[in-house]
Amino acid sequence: MSKRKYNVAVVGVTGAVGQAMLRVLEARRFPVEQLLPLASKRSAGKRMRFNGKQITVRELTHESFTDIDIALFSAGGSISQKFAPIAVKTGAVVVDNSSTFRMEKNVPLVVPEINGEDVAKHCGIIANPNCSTIVTLMALHPLHSAFGVERIFAATYQAVSGSGTQGIEELETQVKDLARGRKISKSVYPHQIAFNALPHVDAFLDNGYTKEEMKLENEGRKIMHHPRFRASTTCVRVPVYRAHSISVNAEFTKPVTVDSARRVLKKTPGLDLIDKVSKNVYPLALERAEKDNCAVGRIRKDCAMKNGLSFWVVGDQILKGAALNAVQIAEKLI
Repeated sequence: MSKRKYNVAVVGVTGAVGQAMLRVLEARRFPVEQLLPLASKRSAGKRMRFNGKQITVRELTHESFTDIDIALFSAGGSISQKFAPIAVKTGAVVVDNSSTFRMEKNVPLVVPEINGEDVAKHCGIIANPNCSTIVTLMALHPLHSAFGVERIFAATYQAVSGSGTQGIEELETQVKDLARGRKISKSVYPHQIAFNALPHVDAFLDNGYTKEEMKLENEGRKIMHHPRFRASTTCVRVPVYRAHSISVNAEFTKPVTVDSARRVLKKTPGLDLIDKVSKNVYPLALERAEKDNCAVGRIRKDCAMKNGLSFWVVGDQILKGAALNAVQIAEKLI
């Protein structure tokens, strides 16, 4: 890593991902000269800790990016749309966690373990992929490199923290209210999330899929440089606080065995192989929460597809699915 130090802005620093970005920058000893924490006007003045010091959150404005080298954005699409071009014009490189720029031709969409070299093609903005796309591809891409994936069928089991702190709070409140016999309230989700599973993440499209469901195919093609990749996905919100789980049925062009797949996955950086079903050992959302690595298990031959493989992959969507991946992109930059 470069010996030079960098002025880094974190936009949306008071949100769940923004706070995680601070912790990841600190834990990975990113060479920060000055850290600029940015948020909305109502959050300005709050105090946060970074590298053992108290820092004061500042209001995000058009003048925020003077002398900033790298700006990590996690404040929603509308903020990215408005302020990312301003940051770039000022001279910063933006790593954006929203979906705003992901599919733009001149914006690299990067998972560093997969296509880190694409960082060099940026024109000022680099996009962080969707959280469930990242977690899925951490296991799928190494298998693709070895056996050539044609298509997948996937079901995601997505934690409420994917909706931000308000998703966590809604689940907590509903569980407490139900335990006390009170009437529940809902505002984040269209239905009760406590003790439920909602086959509805993001807005529905004309084809019957949701925006979230189409991201795995569209983003997967761009990240893996695989324009013919196909993915039929059902995204489900489940009453889990943190870490997304994805069930994947994948079909490959080359023959694949469980043993050969395990050998490939065992060597994959950022991925833990946890697969001893005889001892009830497989990746669990509870155990992946707050861990950097994703984990894969339940690996078996798919009995419904030629050259098919089924597996279960789990990852902390606030870390590898968002904050960690963004900081890893920044590390590639320098």
